[in-house]
Amino acid sequence: MTESEASDRARELRTEIERHNRLYYEQAAPEISDREFDLLLRSLIDLEAEFPSVATPDSPTARVGGAPLDHFETVQHLQPMMSLDNAFNESELGDFYKRLQKGLGEDKVPVTIEPKIDGVAVSLVYRDGILERAATRGDGTSGDDITQNVKTIDSVPLKLGGNAPALIELRGEIYMPNEGFAKLNQERDEAGLPAYVNPRNTAAGSLKLLDPKEVAKRPLDLIVHGFGVLEGAEVESMSAFYQLLPTFGVLRAEHFYERDTLEGTVEAIREIDQKRHDLAYETDGAVVKLDSRELQAQLGSTSKAPRWAIAFKYPPEEKATLLKAITIQVGRTGTLTPVAELEPVFVSGTTVSRATLHNEDEIQRKDVRVGDTVVVQKAGEIIPAVLRVVMSERPEGTEPFHLFRHVGGKCPDCEGKIQKEEGFVAWRCMDKNCPAKVVNKIKQFTSRKALDIESIGSVVAEAVVARNLAQSPLDLFEIPEETLGVLNLGTDDKPRKFGEKNAAKTVEALERAKTAPLNKWIFALGIPQIGESAALELARLHQDFQAIAASPILESIRAIATLEAEQRHVSPRNKDNPPKDEAEKAERQTRYDQLKNEIAERRESVAEYEVASEVGPVAATSILAFFQSEAGEKTLERLSQLGINPSNDVYAPTPPKVDDANAPFAGTTWVITGTLSQPRDHFKALIQQHGGKVAGSVSKNTTYLLAGEKAGSKMAKAEQLGVEVVDEAAFQKKLD
Repeated sequence: MTESEASDRARELRTEIERHNRLYYEQAAPEISDREFDLLLRSLIDLEAEFPSVATPDSPTARVGGAPLDHFETVQHLQPMMSLDNAFNESELGDFYKRLQKGLGEDKVPVTIEPKIDGVAVSLVYRDGILERAATRGDGTSGDDITQNVKTIDSVPLKLGGNAPALIELRGEIYMPNEGFAKLNQERDEAGLPAYVNPRNTAAGSLKLLDPKEVAKRPLDLIVHGFGVLEGAEVESMSAFYQLLPTFGVLRAEHFYERDTLEGTVEAIREIDQKRHDLAYETDGAVVKLDSRELQAQLGSTSKAPRWAIAFKYPPEEKATLLKAITIQVGRTGTLTPVAELEPVFVSGTTVSRATLHNEDEIQRKDVRVGDTVVVQKAGEIIPAVLRVVMSERPEGTEPFHLFRHVGGKCPDCEGKIQKEEGFVAWRCMDKNCPAKVVNKIKQFTSRKALDIESIGSVVAEAVVARNLAQSPLDLFEIPEETLGVLNLGTDDKPRKFGEKNAAKTVEALERAKTAPLNKWIFALGIPQIGESAALELARLHQDFQAIAASPILESIRAIATLEAEQRHVSPRNKDNPPKDEAEKAERQTRYDQLKNEIAERRESVAEYEVASEVGPVAATSILAFFQSEAGEKTLERLSQLGINPSNDVYAPTPPKVDDANAPFAGTTWVITGTLSQPRDHFKALIQQHGGKVAGSVSKNTTYLLAGEKAGSKMAKAEQLGVEVVDEAAFQKKLD
């Protein structure tokens, strides 16, 4: 390559890298994987090393990351946040370790090894133990001030525990746990919205939201892995720092190794690769750091990265397999979801034979066709997803996929009309009596978290719908016991009766469900955007269904969101919609101030209710729309006909003032997990009635974890943070 050719190639690489930087940092819509981006950047680094004259002052190789977003105030980091150089194989890792040995003049060099969390890099400044500021990495020198958003994350302590130094800048990764990401995408699929690409970018997008209440609804977490500025304390090594983290009340990486040889380092990296698929978060590598802080300072840094640390990148776990067919599933709300039927393949520790395709737009964007060889990866290491097509393997005669044509323009379950609503990417079945929709509604209605009709599962739900015994969940209450007893759960050729005993048990459970509390009934109805927590909060705020349907609280919450949207639009400082002249600017300022006053009045009208974030504008709009619809009005009418008026033992719209002298749980925060003798809501109500608060996840602010059987990850987090774990007997003793 000549110098002129090198200059042209470098220009091309810079343009491409800057484009991908903007897609990643400013739009949270990447087109390539991290590994592909790193290799692109490596090409430019190698080219500039070979031809120094082609390097420019504004080259991406001289920068740590993309420019900060302009939606938040930009703040300067107390100390630059540098990125890490990468090693893509064990040979490159060996070269790094040998550089440490040479630079320090030692054969044995103590290092630490930990998983590289695939999240959003953040800096948290604590002064005298109090969280002062949180910021994104941005360009390494300055980043976005995201303090208010970060404060909504339970695992971020607002005050450090232990002997907090006068000033410390913690460095870590904010991420979205795989389980939370999977649930979020399932909800979006069901709602007919585009699926999120991966947990990391979803976390990044969440932190860019301007409303902290909306951020609070996202399942975000923080893991700390390092620090920058430190005053008022001495920390001699990374291993000593890791020992400090639990005393501060912050989470650290689950696997942490200390080694002093290259062989030991490679062994630890291989072990992390084996264990990382079982972690709660995505990892894309392992980080190796020189343990001694004094030796770190001795080696120093380049203009871009420290010389004493490196990121080892694992190749993504991807497998190619044959896409044999595309089937269509019909959800509770009628959403038609395409699913890839695959030749079974082993990916990330499990055999995958089906993978989500999310929606028709996603299929067409990737040009996925039946008969293709496709590359499969676990999205968030939980849900298998089709990444791309191996075009070189495409057989002749394949046809582009069109969902409408694929199902003949009809719902595959009921042959009813399907429609794609404006603003949504999913097709829906519009027939309210569609069997698949009814079956899924019955499954939610009878689930353990709803009315807990244990004897009605998928098979029974499908049978009562197929035999025309139920067109809605409420029809279950009118099926005679003798009819249930002879219900055929099999086929006409191979009948299998439900049986008299099961029928009697079902009728008894249905009768018991009539007296289930209001929050269980709200959740059971399967109203979009209304989960367990939102249902419980709605029951706290309203005496019964009629009160919810005509709720001034919900109307105000919905109105606030509408007014705020208009306020953002008319703002004279709106960069996307600037005023044309000074006259329009003044006019818009007047309207902006009017809206500000209206919003303040609305907020004041609901302030005394202290509405939880679970019942925000989206939830309020959804439940009001349901009860104002024909289906909602019919539901209220049927409940009245059946004599069902759910009790409400949590109704307390204005939070009561608890007398601390008689409140055993005053000032405490509880988290409930595992299987207990009573539903969790029972214990939550007891805790609240006796002065305590109940949170959804374990953090440094948690006082007690009430744990039943199969406590799972919350137990592990509690033990890591030093939170006291109590069983039911100990809980009762404290209550007594």
